[in-house]
Amino acid sequence: MNARNPRSRLVAGFLEAIAAERAASRNTLEAYRRDLEDYSAFLAQRGVDALKASSDDARAFLAHRGAAGLKASSLARQLSSVRQFHKHLYLEGRRADDPTMAIEGPRRSRPIPKVLSIAQVDRLLAVAREGLEAAERPAAERLKAARLACLVELLYASGLRVSELLSLPKSAARAREPLIAVRGKGAKERLVPISEPAQAAIRHYRKKLEERAPAAAKSPWLFPADSQSGHLTRQAFARELKTLAAAAGLAGSRISPHALRHAFASHLLQNGADLRVVQDLLGHADISTTQIYTHVLDERAKAMVRDLHPLADE
Repeated sequence: MNARNPRSRLVAGFLEAIAAERAASRNTLEAYRRDLEDYSAFLAQRGVDALKASSDDARAFLAHRGAAGLKASSLARQLSSVRQFHKHLYLEGRRADDPTMAIEGPRRSRPIPKVLSIAQVDRLLAVAREGLEAAERPAAERLKAARLACLVELLYASGLRVSELLSLPKSAARAREPLIAVRGKGAKERLVPISEPAQAAIRHYRKKLEERAPAAAKSPWLFPADSQSGHLTRQAFARELKTLAAAAGLAGSRISPHALRHAFASHLLQNGADLRVVQDLLGHADISTTQIYTHVLDERAKAMVRDLHPLADE
């Protein structure tokens, strides 16, 4: 889109505002830009721009995108982008109204995550810990195994997003308390408790790193790697995790970094944790995002009625 075009300037102003006010990531800004370029191009075909667009124009855009084959989840995202854009124009005084306020989003069902059982996670962790000190394994292989064991232990113990896990600073290894500071979405910081096994895994891995790769150990990252970011990439971690899953006899399709985050949340709820505590630990801004895990509570309630109600066997 031509930067000199008035339509382009409106979008650019919006992107600058959310970048400054919300510390939006590059990926988030790029997603907004794509959605709003689609919207602006559609409005241009109808002979209007965002300053004059009506509710009918916005609805027509969604219908047009739906007819193009977009799924409900993608349509909901595009509507969210258009809403945020019009809200910005209204708050900035560029419009006297917001034409998207009365528009309902497409109905979509949020899929229940496939959750690993506690036994499956125990199996994965047990295999990750195997042979870490086996003298017959090459030193480089032992270092890689120690790093993977540390990643799995830490991810399941903390429920971190994979991006948060891989970008942890080296200082996380020196934490004296069983807590680590995490910078999550929107640059928001939170404290996440970690277990003693996870702390031990960090200490073991860092010791091996300092012995085997002292130059890499000087990196500011907890999990340094030869990559553009300077730390291990999510793709590399996912591949190693799939290999570990196969060694543990688990289906690779069920194992991913995000699956371990799901397991962290679901297993806490299964054992009686409060939903709002889990919300804080996961770094969810909205409780509705955490409520995807309430199927665990529903199943526990059914089991309690089945097992404990005096008339259950009648």
